[in-house]
Amino acid sequence: MGIKSFQGARKQQQTTAQATALKVRDYMSTNLITFRPEQTVQEVVESLIKYKISGGPVVNDRQELIGIISEGDCLKQLSESRYYNMPLEHDNVEKRMAKDVETIDGNMDVFDAANKFLNSKRRRFPIVENGKLVGQISQKDILKAALELKGENWNSTTKG
Repeated sequence: MGIKSFQGARKQQQTTAQATALKVRDYMSTNLITFRPEQTVQEVVESLIKYKISGGPVVNDRQELIGIISEGDCLKQLSESRYYNMPLEHDNVEKRMAKDVETIDGNMDVFDAANKFLNSKRRRFPIVENGKLVGQISQKDILKAALELKGENWNSTTKG
């Protein structure tokens, strides 16, 4: 005599076509505070304080990403300006911004993006499409995506 299963009917796992696709583009910020290369560092500092942000992308006239400027970049300038007795308004963003900018694909899965954040120690990644800045994803955006999943099976969203 065979062994009977007392588990009852099992719910079928979602297929990959039905799985919830959590893409970076669905959680990225698109209304960004951006900076221009010719702006002064003082203007950047004022914007960082006014908008309560820690940095932002630097774009040219064609909305192409050319760098990132952060609080740290501004602090370096502040420290050097005091040392050399040079006011903040004598330095511009282009001289202080990070030019080697790592971007992220808007079609990337948010869980892969979370790993990228962990491995890179960055707080935000810009998203570029067709050479133009279209958005930015932050660690907080990834956490918001994770909160929307409560009650769901994590594996059903990541199998592909």
